[in-house]
Amino acid sequence: MKLLLNGRHGKVGSALTPVLEANGHTLVATIGDAEAMVDFTRPDAVLGNVRAAVEAGVPSVVGTTGWDTSQVADAPVAVFFAPNFAIGAVLMMRFAEEAVRHLRRAEIVELHHETKLDAPSGTARATAERMGGEVAIHSVRLPGLVAHQEVLLGGTGEVLTIRHDTTSREAFAAGVLLALEKLPSLPPGLTVGLDAIL
Repeated sequence: MKLLLNGRHGKVGSALTPVLEANGHTLVATIGDAEAMVDFTRPDAVLGNVRAAVEAGVPSVVGTTGWDTSQVADAPVAVFFAPNFAIGAVLMMRFAEEAVRHLRRAEIVELHHETKLDAPSGTARATAERMGGEVAIHSVRLPGLVAHQEVLLGGTGEVLTIRHDTTSREAFAAGVLLALEKLPSLPPGLTVGLDAIL
């Protein structure tokens, strides 16, 4: 597939480029040459990028968080957005959703690299929403971190910790490849989360 990768030279884009090419995708320079657009940029740039793709009739796979996805909910082409493309992170969210039915007191601690712009992270917000929305989130931004999240659930005499650690941005590649594979079969408009295509 011919792909426009926005954020190609960023942290995630740099890790994705060789994986996309190794899996038969060709990276192109303009939206006019693309069959799909992949975006891992910044919250202040992503909406303009997605709108440009929509106007060109090009479906999108978006991993940038911290933007208002509702503005493309009714797009005439598929827009796939996931707050996290690591398969383990999706499983963490599933497990947390199940666990909160039995242990009602919960908090989330998310830890990311110091240059991450949004806090709380999209993954933490999505996890809290799946758990009913009333979950406190604590954000940590420090050098030496990539992306980590703990969901702590407490009951009488016990604590359950569900944790996911991303130690390399290459962890996002499997989810991006899956989204690109499923993109042609997605309906027009916004589809959210890897759960929708797993």
